[in-house]
Amino acid sequence: MTQYAPTQSTAGIIADLRSDTVTTPDADMRAAMADAEVGDDVYGEDATVNRLEAELAERLGKEAGLFLTSGTQSNLVGMLAHCQRGDEIITGRGYHIYKYEAAGASVLGGVALDPLDVAADGALEPDAIAAAVKDDDSHHAITRLLGLENTHNGHAVPLARCQQAVDAARAADLSVHLDGARFFNAVEALGCAETDLSGIFDTVSICLSKGLGAPVGSVLVGPRDLIARARRWRKMLGGGTRQSGILAAASLHALKHNVDRLTEDRQRAARLGQALSAYGDVTQATNMVFFTPRNGITPQIISRLATSGVRLSGALGTTRLVLHKDVTDAGLEAVISGFEQALA
Repeated sequence: MTQYAPTQSTAGIIADLRSDTVTTPDADMRAAMADAEVGDDVYGEDATVNRLEAELAERLGKEAGLFLTSGTQSNLVGMLAHCQRGDEIITGRGYHIYKYEAAGASVLGGVALDPLDVAADGALEPDAIAAAVKDDDSHHAITRLLGLENTHNGHAVPLARCQQAVDAARAADLSVHLDGARFFNAVEALGCAETDLSGIFDTVSICLSKGLGAPVGSVLVGPRDLIARARRWRKMLGGGTRQSGILAAASLHALKHNVDRLTEDRQRAARLGQALSAYGDVTQATNMVFFTPRNGITPQIISRLATSGVRLSGALGTTRLVLHKDVTDAGLEAVISGFEQALA
C-alpha cells in the first residue's frame, strides 16, 4: 500500500482525491461534538456512545453494536470474536482484512487467513468458497468464518452475488462477516434497503470516517453474545476509551446528515470518469474512479495537478480518484480542468 508523507497544511487544496478518509468535520458536526453528553465508556456510562451503538444496530437489524476507533480494529475484534486459535477465515486476496490489516488476526489471534481470487465484480465465487473449506482433519485449520467486502475497489457487489457466497458458507456451517467500510455507498448504488445487505451477514463492520465524514470511528454490529466477546477483545487491544461521546456525536451527526448525500459523490465520480475517458482507460464504481492515462500517471502529472490545488495519491501508472463530501462541484471542475491541462 502506498505510504503518504505527512503534510503540514491543507491551504491551497481545492480537491483532495486521495481517499474519502481525508474529509474534515464541518461546523455543524463540530457543534454536535462540542455539545455531546459524555461519560466513561469503559464503564458503559457514555450516553452518546450507547445511543450510537443502539441506533446503528437497530438500523441494520442486529441485536447490539460496539463503537471502535477504526475499521481495522472493528474487523479485527469481529474476527477474533468469531474465531479461536487454530481457526481459519476464508476471504478475498484483495480484500482489506487480508491485504491491508497487517495480518492482525493471525498475529494476535492465531487465526489463519485463506485468500481466494476476487471476481471482477468484487465477489467471491461460491464454488471456490466450498472448495476452500477444510476437511475435519488434524492436519488442517478449522474453517470457521467467511469474510466478505462491500464495496470492493468501489464496486457495489450485487445482493445476489453476496447471497450466493453466503449460501456456500452456510452449507459448510460457517459464520459470515462483512467488511462494510463503505456499506452505505454500496446500499446507495444498489438501490436496496440497508437491512437487505446487512441481513445477509452475522456481523457487519461500518466505517463512519470515510464517505460519511466523521473524524474517527467504526461500529461493529451483530448478535449480542458475539458483541460482548468483541467488547472484551477491544479492551485487550487497548481500544477502550473514556469520554468518547465526543466522537460518537460526530458519527450520529454523519448518519443523520451524510448518508443521503452519497448519491452526489457517485454522480460526481461518473462525471469525472466521463471527462477522463478521452485521455485513457477509466473504471468508475460508486464514488471511485480508477484512471490510467495513455502514458500512465507520472510524477509530473501529480505535480502539475498539485499546482492547481488537486491532490492525488502517489500511485504511478493507474491512480484511484475518490470523490467525497469535501469535493464540491467547483472542486470537480478544477480536477477536470487540471487533468485536461496536464494531459493535453
